[in-house]
Amino acid sequence: MTSVEMQRVLARLAHEVAERNGQSSSVVLIGIQRGGPFLAQRLGQALAELWGHAVPVGTVDVGMHRDDLNNRMPPEIFPTQIPCDLNHRTVVLVDDVLFSGRTARAALDSINDFGRPKSVQLAVLIDRGHRELPIQPDFVGRVVETLKNERIDVRLREESGEDHVSLESL
Repeated sequence: MTSVEMQRVLARLAHEVAERNGQSSSVVLIGIQRGGPFLAQRLGQALAELWGHAVPVGTVDVGMHRDDLNNRMPPEIFPTQIPCDLNHRTVVLVDDVLFSGRTARAALDSINDFGRPKSVQLAVLIDRGHRELPIQPDFVGRVVETLKNERIDVRLREESGEDHVSLESL
């Protein structure tokens, strides 16, 4: 996926989020660390243009809510920044790639520490399948068929200077 394609996908995702959420003032975007915060910022800018008002955007780190803490090195912890009270809000979790569903599950656990949203939706740039949990995204930029021994590498201009998505074998 090129930078132009990514912009198109994000614009479409913004329109889908706007269509599904008539009460725009109750929506808050939360980017899942590491891949989601920059995408959440971009989605927030696109929604602000559509709705005519700023959309709160925050981040959530799921490192301490993962179910595999005993099986790996201690996680690198990133900031969690919740921009507003989540009670009675519509939270749209944003991530770059959805794979097993375990990160999304950990994000759900994490945001519940900050309140009880009215609803939670999931927006992902890439859905690569191979779910291990019954978690499905509400908004999908692209579905990419992969093998389990492949990975999707998402590089965003905020980190690497250019937008680029590629498929790599492990």
